[in-house]
Amino acid sequence: MTVDVEDYFQVSAFEGSIDRSQWERLPCRVENNTNRILDLFDETGTKATFFTLGWVAERYPGLIRRIVKDGHELASHGFLHVRVTQQTPAEFRDDITRTKLLLEDISGSAVLGYRAASYSIGASNLWAHDELAEAGYVYSSSIYPVQHDLYGMPEAPRFAFWPNGEQGLLEIPITTIRILNKNLPCGGGGFFRFYPYAISRWALHRVNMNENQSGMFYFHPWEIDPDQPRQNGISLKARFRHYLNLGRMENRIRALLNDFSWGRMDHVFLSRRAHS
Repeated sequence: MTVDVEDYFQVSAFEGSIDRSQWERLPCRVENNTNRILDLFDETGTKATFFTLGWVAERYPGLIRRIVKDGHELASHGFLHVRVTQQTPAEFRDDITRTKLLLEDISGSAVLGYRAASYSIGASNLWAHDELAEAGYVYSSSIYPVQHDLYGMPEAPRFAFWPNGEQGLLEIPITTIRILNKNLPCGGGGFFRFYPYAISRWALHRVNMNENQSGMFYFHPWEIDPDQPRQNGISLKARFRHYLNLGRMENRIRALLNDFSWGRMDHVFLSRRAHS
């Protein structure tokens, strides 16, 4: 179970209408929404991994400390939610190093994992895996093996793999199911809000039982916040994707937590690697 800790105005879909220079002037809702998620995880006995923006950590250090105190894994989501496709290797290196050091300094715990903004590691920038390993990361969860207009690497392995050999970085893709020779998403986000819940439950169960693999799910704090400020000047597609079924999301997450057993990324994937 994973949470991408970013606020509603930081999503890639709003880049064209909300400049990063405006972030400081917008009402922040990420702290309250993430605390609600932590309360829900506490109620259900769920442990998760929180891929957190450095921008959020810098402003809400108490939230970061609570994540770790509650027994969850803290991981990096980069500093300003800049897609890797928009960075040079040097810019990427500075970003991931700066964020890792900040998160570790605030939390007092090692940061092993990284998730790129908008799953923006793919065929054109696999050099990012080398940079992550050099910066001290142990795993990445930055590839989505689907065909999508904003991201995706459909030819990538569907389950955890080592891009540069077993002594290097472990890449853990977002979970998909294979139907009619095509990978279909079933690991969270907008797809989870779009599909009826029963379809997502069936897909994850199939991955567990038919393929004997752990599923990996993600969502964002803003997805349980139907009262967030509505944005103007965005496309109909972006509006549909962002606001669809926000009012149903929290109950769906609660059902998901009860229907499956969940754990932290490091406990589920790295412990298996250590014993393989």
